[in-house]
Amino acid sequence: MPCERAWAAGAAMTRGWPVFFHAPHRVMFMAGATQGVLAVLWWAIDLAARYGLFYPAPTWPLPPAWLHAVLMIYGFFPFFIFGFLMTAGPRWMGVEPVAETVYVSAFALMGAGWAGFYLALWLPQFLVPALGLVVAGWCAGLPELVRVARAPNPDRAHIVLAAGSLGIGALCLAAFLAFVSGGPGWLAQAAVTGGIWFFLLPVFTTLGHRMIPFFSSVVIPNYRVVRPFRALYLLVACFYGHGALVLAGQPQWAWLFDVPAALTAVWLTASWQIGKALAVRMVAVLHVPFAWLGVSLALHAAQSALLLAGSGTLGLAPLHALSIGFFASLLVGMATRVTLGHSGRSISSDAATWTIFWGMQGVAVLRVVAEFVRLPGAVNLMLLAALAWLAVFGWWFAKYAPSYLRPRPDGRPG
Repeated sequence: MPCERAWAAGAAMTRGWPVFFHAPHRVMFMAGATQGVLAVLWWAIDLAARYGLFYPAPTWPLPPAWLHAVLMIYGFFPFFIFGFLMTAGPRWMGVEPVAETVYVSAFALMGAGWAGFYLALWLPQFLVPALGLVVAGWCAGLPELVRVARAPNPDRAHIVLAAGSLGIGALCLAAFLAFVSGGPGWLAQAAVTGGIWFFLLPVFTTLGHRMIPFFSSVVIPNYRVVRPFRALYLLVACFYGHGALVLAGQPQWAWLFDVPAALTAVWLTASWQIGKALAVRMVAVLHVPFAWLGVSLALHAAQSALLLAGSGTLGLAPLHALSIGFFASLLVGMATRVTLGHSGRSISSDAATWTIFWGMQGVAVLRVVAEFVRLPGAVNLMLLAALAWLAVFGWWFAKYAPSYLRPRPDGRPG
């Protein structure tokens, strides 16, 4: 078949390269996994100073909350998104795989940029060129995904939405680059808000909409596939509405979009039969994170209503229910599946993986609770949540990252 010949040709092209470069998910997932440790390690160091009071707070070139947001939004999740789409996208569309020169170039530029970003925390003169390298890396990888998304295939809505959202993410990251280059402060706000509501939320929701019903139908007996595109489009439209209101300085009206989005997400969670899915670990790790989407959107709706009534806020609880409960948990589930499947191993969740997954749920709950329970010193819950992330995600790294450096045991390419 043409698709199989294309994959064989791609394997031949990378035959002389170290095995680490033989597939996009190898280089991108390794970079993302490393970032998942380094970005939160830096954050824990900062929190230990500001809340744990273990040592004087370091001086950073930008407010630490902004640096934390940019590292997680643009320095952690995108490596996994690029790796997943560059691996799965061509297979979905039945087209030639992403060329190794493209994904290696994107990986190298983005990786060098984030290495420079860490250096810039102490030597701020490197901040602009470092972020410039990251933007260049996104621009190196995006055209190939656009090529995949444009393939004449009737089932192209998911890849078009995901690739388009990555393009919007590039624009948001460029806005932050413009800010650190001397632009106005609203560019930083646009980068953070847009990165969540215009980039990450559409991408993760789109991937969940495609993968959760599909994988569930493979392993759950008598499973009825429910995957209405109207629900997906409504969710994405609501995400854009929320983000636009926040950027316009009207967050008190965001509930107008959060309520229908929350109801839609809860309906999808129920329609995808989460109760049955909990009995099968490797689909439970996809269903449970999606349940967090409905919870987080409901919390955002409550936050907006409280602002409208002038009755206080929920702090960052809605945001972390979204970013850890939904984004990070779904990332762990999907990255584990891809890593196992493309390393020639059985796609099953052993006790360690199952513990890691539920550990991430604990991190999400701990970080949400931290907004309402303020404890001093070493028992500060925000600091403990960061340390818990390092323990949980560090375990995932130790378990799965080595496979990106090893050949497949079955001798197949990838």
